[in-house]
Amino acid sequence: IILSHLLIASTNKLFFFQVFGAFCSDPFRVSKYCYGTGETFLFSFNPDFQQYRWSGENSYFVSGNWESLQIGGGGGGFALWLDADLYHGASFSCPTFHNAPLSTHEDFIVQDVEVWTVQN
Repeated sequence: IILSHLLIASTNKLFFFQVFGAFCSDPFRVSKYCYGTGETFLFSFNPDFQQYRWSGENSYFVSGNWESLQIGGGGGGFALWLDADLYHGASFSCPTFHNAPLSTHEDFIVQDVEVWTVQN
């Protein structure tokens, strides 16, 4: 059985509304090291669907600790960062996915979060 996670976040509806997220090849967990595979990818609806697949440049797919969840990395920022409360987030361009920032604002307030487990 292979479990994967689909994380979907939307930003504050009062100021700007955006939907974006990540498909992670491995279940989320606390780890000192990055985990996951090249099947991990980012997506956004800004306003059209954009998908950012693994660039092959590094393997900083997913990392998590008790303070935050990070997806993608290298170059000084995470493609998607969420705090432990899943309330504050940030998004930057990163070498893992060669993505554009997922949000129009680097720092944002999360309005809604959905996490789906996919079993194969």
